[in-house]
Amino acid sequence: MATPNEKLADSLSVLQRLQRRGQRIFKSSTFSRVHRERLLQNGFLRDVIKGWLMSAGPQAHPGDTTPWYASFWEFCDRYCHDRFGEDWFLSPEQSLLLHAEATVIPSQVIVNSPKGTNNNLPLPFGTSIYDLKVREMAPQDDLTEKNGLQVYAPDAALVKVPEAFFQRAPIEAQIVLGAVRNVSGILGRLLDGGHSVVAGRIAGAFRRVGRTDFADEIVKTMKSAGYDVRESDPFAQQSHVSSIVAGEARIAVRLKAIWESQRDRVLEVFPRAPGLPSDKSGYMKFVEEIYQSDAYHSLSIEGYSVTPDLIDRVRQGKWNPEIDEKDRQSRDALAARGYWQAFQQVKDSVAAILDGAPAGTLVRERHRQWYREMFGPSVVAGILKTDALAGYRNHPVYLRGSWHVPPRAEAVPDGMDALFDLLEKETEPAVRAVLGHWLVGYVHPYPDGNGRMARFLMNAMLASGGYSWTVVRVDDRAEYLAGLESASAGMDVKPFARFLAERVRWSMEKAGLE
Repeated sequence: MATPNEKLADSLSVLQRLQRRGQRIFKSSTFSRVHRERLLQNGFLRDVIKGWLMSAGPQAHPGDTTPWYASFWEFCDRYCHDRFGEDWFLSPEQSLLLHAEATVIPSQVIVNSPKGTNNNLPLPFGTSIYDLKVREMAPQDDLTEKNGLQVYAPDAALVKVPEAFFQRAPIEAQIVLGAVRNVSGILGRLLDGGHSVVAGRIAGAFRRVGRTDFADEIVKTMKSAGYDVRESDPFAQQSHVSSIVAGEARIAVRLKAIWESQRDRVLEVFPRAPGLPSDKSGYMKFVEEIYQSDAYHSLSIEGYSVTPDLIDRVRQGKWNPEIDEKDRQSRDALAARGYWQAFQQVKDSVAAILDGAPAGTLVRERHRQWYREMFGPSVVAGILKTDALAGYRNHPVYLRGSWHVPPRAEAVPDGMDALFDLLEKETEPAVRAVLGHWLVGYVHPYPDGNGRMARFLMNAMLASGGYSWTVVRVDDRAEYLAGLESASAGMDVKPFARFLAERVRWSMEKAGLE
């Protein structure tokens, strides 16, 4: 007779065959009753709504949003196809957000369909699908597919969205405008519908982002066809809209727009930079003295159980995985050793910055070495594979409890290049520190250690303005993460900047710099 473990293994084999096809969302009828109940009971499946299930893992607690956010768009695709067949498409606003690779899971998705019933379907964690009944399907030429979803093509969506979209989602609007190769598709739709008001709005939008050739072409062509076009700027209420380089990577356009829109918010709440210290040795002495506190809090924020005794043992060289089996197998000990090694590298970088090295350029050159030192001990001990030191991630990632989903892995190199460009060009150390920290987490470039790397980068940038090394305490973890969420999901960095400003003031007072 099969044991309970053997029965569970049989059920997992059924699930594995489906997951190999890339599925995370399933109709309940996909599984036999026995397999379904067994997988639900053991946490490998979770209910979405009646009749629908999603993959999960027994380690995920009930409030963990990760399984749902990882499955959200697949559910929208499968549910809509199951209910409406091919007769559905997303709203023009949501279509543009997807084309712009927006990184926030929406609280509501509006689906247009002749089979719709104007019903709102509640989904996990405050999300929903609203099926809007429309008379007929959009013209096939106006539709395309994005990640399995039926959406408006960018040209069609730009003509369809109201002016308010440019105010609600200015960054996404800029990204889509920057991706347009030529305006013939937009012009054809404007001329066909006689959309003179829309033509003036789109021309104004192109002119605002520096694409004057497209703006002129729209206005001249519409006027030559007998339409009275009056150009208007849909970004009029947005003070931070930058010129776009045609063909620039979307993630680069996004980060530049974020930086431009948020830098003043940092300066409003952050103390003025004191300037590079005259007593460099005193500054570096403080960095040395704060190491134990920094290591304890930074590692604890990430969930490691690291004691001051372990940190001290690592610092004194009493940690030895080649002799001590407990050290070799301890994830916490390996993390502590890696942190100590990385801290030494960051400390050397800070010393170079105090000597006048340009902070952005220096960190661009050295950040990979910081990362290798951080995870080297785990690789040596055999806990991680050697490719863990290769650099940026090559897989999607979802952040527990966050509405923000980091960019796809393919966008990470362009994103990091753009971030370092911004760090190099920025003149205000406070802005480099706050936005640099936030946007490392926003891009989430590394397979692990993104929080630690972001705090290292922050302290290197603080040093460039003469601010003291600043510790983010584990006691403040909730406020710290809430500030990051406000920035990434709400596009408001001020709560995060205010939190860091308070910690910086406290640290400067402790270091005797105020």
